[in-house]
Amino acid sequence: MTNELQREVARRRTFAIISHPDAGKTTLTEKLLLYGGAIHLAGSVKAKRARRHATSDWMELEKERGISVTSSVLQFSYRDHAVNLLDTPGHQDFSEDTYRTLAAADAAVMLIDAAKGVEPQTKKLFKVCRLRNIPIFTFVNKLDRYGREPLDLMNELEQVLGIRSYPMNWPIGMGPDFRGVYDRQARVVHVFSAEGSHGESEVGERSVSIDSDEIKTVLTEAELAKLHEEIELLDIGGDEFTREKSDTGQLTPMFFGSAMTNFGVRPFLDAFLDLAPAPTSRATTQGPREPTHPKFAGFVFKIQANMDPAHRDRIAFMRVVSGRYVKGMSAFHSRLGKEVRLAKPSQFMAAERTSIEDAWPGDVIGLFDPGQYRIGDTLAEGTGVEFEGVPRFSPEFFAVVRSKDPLRRKQMEKGLEQLSEEGTVQIFQQLQMGMKDPIVGVVGALQFEVLQYRLEHEYGAKIALDRLPFSHARWVVGANFDPKAFDWEGNRQTVQDRDGLPLVLFRDDWALQHAEDKHPELKFVSEAPQLRQATVLTTPGT
Repeated sequence: MTNELQREVARRRTFAIISHPDAGKTTLTEKLLLYGGAIHLAGSVKAKRARRHATSDWMELEKERGISVTSSVLQFSYRDHAVNLLDTPGHQDFSEDTYRTLAAADAAVMLIDAAKGVEPQTKKLFKVCRLRNIPIFTFVNKLDRYGREPLDLMNELEQVLGIRSYPMNWPIGMGPDFRGVYDRQARVVHVFSAEGSHGESEVGERSVSIDSDEIKTVLTEAELAKLHEEIELLDIGGDEFTREKSDTGQLTPMFFGSAMTNFGVRPFLDAFLDLAPAPTSRATTQGPREPTHPKFAGFVFKIQANMDPAHRDRIAFMRVVSGRYVKGMSAFHSRLGKEVRLAKPSQFMAAERTSIEDAWPGDVIGLFDPGQYRIGDTLAEGTGVEFEGVPRFSPEFFAVVRSKDPLRRKQMEKGLEQLSEEGTVQIFQQLQMGMKDPIVGVVGALQFEVLQYRLEHEYGAKIALDRLPFSHARWVVGANFDPKAFDWEGNRQTVQDRDGLPLVLFRDDWALQHAEDKHPELKFVSEAPQLRQATVLTTPGT
């Protein structure tokens, strides 16, 4: 078992792709699946000529809008590696889902638009990666269009993100003149030929040593002279590459290409699988848990309802951290304090699922969820193991939810409950009102649109949203908290979350600052505290 476990851990690569919206993340995801043999014809998200929708976007709303609003789990084999690709929402209004997904990844691919460089959402997600010290690989996309000079982009990574980069390859040309990439370590030029496929299939590729006479038959004298000049500049003035710096996120290996035309995708995938780390240890309340620990352990980082609308199912996505998962096994559920059977395990290609018999550290599997899982739950063989929780962030937009049809109120409440357990929205109860006129909180305003769409199409409940004038939500930590007296001061409202924890909605920065100054005995925190740390409103309004 030990040798088999070590071998399977070494084969795994689990990573997420992060980017600003419209940098081409879903397109790159499709092309990695194409080269991994998982799909045979890649679809484009927005191109008019595309006949297919992106494989990784399964929800109708995503197809209509041409954006990803849910995280997909995509698994495929390539060069004897078992690859777990965690596709995440690109739109900033769904960044909380991305933060949770990064908790399950061992590495991140940061996608940069060659013309726009480092954009705001990229900066936010980069900071999350740096907090966890996970390796970051940079793919500069859209070289098939004119963009900024590669040296300029390298400088921006350092100036804006504070990370040095090492180009593993270097582009030859740009826009219509983008010919290929030069592999600096192998000293080989990869020249591509799209042959009118519009990126739907693998491109023709010719690899030629830069030191051979043959190089003059694939590159012009001007192209070759410019390449020599730029490579010499990188060799003299650039950083030295080390695996230690890459593995700890201090240096980002950098690649160039075009996901739309497939130029540079295969060289990137080959190098990435060689350089990316195998599954690593995870922090628990009892210390780090190594992937080669013989006993199974994992944690839930995502819940998705209604992936199969015909069956109204619910899937809990679990990252396997250690040991071997075997179909039908039971594990100790740390939050519930009891053994549960891990039922109907599946692996995914977007909405398509395949039943599996086992899974190893680094793998992400879907478990049938009868309503017993939450994001952050630990499942393990034996008691006492509890992984550090997946963060729950404070919302920034709020609205009261009302059912347009009183006869469909139960469907609305069921939908709200399930979508809140997914993490799509957070549901708060107004004190002494229970689920009458609940308040929903979201990190991004577009999530309100998703909420209305899914409640109507998946639960048959049409709703009205009355927006509230609050912009901050803070959990309250401290003794002797009296909501009635606190709310009387104005510009705020106390509600409670699903665990009965008090949460205060503040109108603006001034209202929050005023509360902090007037109540130094209380802490107002932006992440949900552990139950053992917090005041619990056991009875609404007390």
